[in-house]
Amino acid sequence: MGGGQIVAVGASVLLVVGVCVGVIAGGLSGNGSDDIDGYHNLSTSSKAIAAVCGPTDFKEACFNSVNSAANNKSATPKDFIQAAIQSTIRVVEEARKKTGSVFDRNDESQKMAEEDCEELLDFAVDELKASHSAVGQSDLQSLDQRKNEILNWLSAVISYQQTCIDGVNQPELKNKMSNEILHNATQLTSNALAIVSSISGIINTFHPPMNNTTPSRRLLGLSENGSGKFPEWLSASDRKLLEINDNAQPTPNAVVAQDGSGQYKTISEALDAYPKDLKGRYVIYVKAGIYEEYITVNKDQVNVFMHGDGPRKTIITGNKNNREGVSTYRTATFSAVGTGFIAKLIGFQNTAGSEGHQAVALRVQSDMSAFYQCRMDGHQDTLYTQTHRQFYHNCVISGTVDFIFGDAAAVIQSSLIIVRKPMDGQQNTITAQGRSDKRETTGLVIQHCRIVPEQKLFPLRFKIPTYLGRPWKLFSRTVIMESEIGDCIQPAGWLPWDGTFALDTLYYAEFANQGPGAVTNKRVNWLGYHVITNRNEAVQFTAGSFIQGGLWLKDTGSPFLLGLTLLATQNQIKFKS
Repeated sequence: MGGGQIVAVGASVLLVVGVCVGVIAGGLSGNGSDDIDGYHNLSTSSKAIAAVCGPTDFKEACFNSVNSAANNKSATPKDFIQAAIQSTIRVVEEARKKTGSVFDRNDESQKMAEEDCEELLDFAVDELKASHSAVGQSDLQSLDQRKNEILNWLSAVISYQQTCIDGVNQPELKNKMSNEILHNATQLTSNALAIVSSISGIINTFHPPMNNTTPSRRLLGLSENGSGKFPEWLSASDRKLLEINDNAQPTPNAVVAQDGSGQYKTISEALDAYPKDLKGRYVIYVKAGIYEEYITVNKDQVNVFMHGDGPRKTIITGNKNNREGVSTYRTATFSAVGTGFIAKLIGFQNTAGSEGHQAVALRVQSDMSAFYQCRMDGHQDTLYTQTHRQFYHNCVISGTVDFIFGDAAAVIQSSLIIVRKPMDGQQNTITAQGRSDKRETTGLVIQHCRIVPEQKLFPLRFKIPTYLGRPWKLFSRTVIMESEIGDCIQPAGWLPWDGTFALDTLYYAEFANQGPGAVTNKRVNWLGYHVITNRNEAVQFTAGSFIQGGLWLKDTGSPFLLGLTLLATQNQIKFKS
């Protein structure tokens, strides 16, 4: 793993239809009456460029990307936003084509890195196209309402680009991918993220609100405590599925059993039978057994619900690892990619051990995915929360170094986090969150959980240091709240990645935790570290706010909490293993 860096562009002086963008941006921010007067005298297209590019970090790249829309006298702000995203699609596609020129396919590790980058950039193009379509299909009002959805996709695009770069081991090739092949793509994606983040302001620039009494938008679906009617967009089949009580299981489309008592003997076979005209969910029941398979639920296999007989009975296991030359991205025993994946009562393992270094048990790329009563067991890099919105409830997650990592918007709730004994000379870090752009909507929230050492580590817990996390990327964001933290955690709480890297730009926070490891008076004094004391500040990291859980968690059939609970005690936090 490594760290990225966002470079802020200051006062770029560019001619925008004969007017300096820097002056326009100054007018927008209200710095001086002359600038404001000058702004009101600009043409509509100049105002649009100023409004669209004002929030971005790479203004010259932004101007070039939206310039085509400026030639259309009737262009709306929406047209400029689409132009910015379309330009990003073009440069990412160009980067995808150029990837082959970087690597030597006769070198196995370079060949793997090339193939990973090509796949990741294909995902990036797909999500950029989804963002472009969402803007095109929306009027100005609904566009603001879809902002979280679009930001979710654009954040994933940044993660894909970073994953590509991180997978290149050779320094000179890594530098070429980062500073040449993906240079324009990363700048324009960052700009697109900045533009969509500022949609409300852009719209108001051209369509000022008539008054200030407009009611705030109400989220579709459920109230904060999860009660309420099903959302209108939920299909009849899913409504029926959700009405099943927690102890019952839906009728499966496919049954997997190693003893031949099901339709299939392997999980791969059941996934291969996924119907092309699927409506509703594809339910796979995996009977008890140890399944030595490498599984990917691909992007076309949406709404898969896979359940087993228990996380210690139905186990999917593998041992791919980085020490043997496999990229971290490919070490995963199980990869969930298709949107809406749900797993219940299943164990995911990577048995490579600490000596295997990076060895992923579960990689999750699936948007609106949920894991309920599952286990993820490994050592380094056990759970790869790669992209999109993810939810974990009543799970067990174990490991040693950076064992919960990635760049998703993930909430882990009411779960048991077990720190294991590492290799000699190693120290444990529970998290390594990978947010590399300050506007990404990603981060890791651990809420209402227990953090404890395994039995082998317990007698050595004061000798082998364990930390809550370290910053993998420049804007790493992790929040631990309403959890019980064991005494295995060092008083400093958090560990630097490399010197002072990211210490001022990260966001690490703790709120209302308990236990001997929750004392914060000896925590790090980094600028980016916070002890949250205001309940309202903590609410933004709850499942309802952070991953828009009110819109989709009811669809998963999993118990969940959308808000805060300050009633958690050790006796109230129950876990099933």
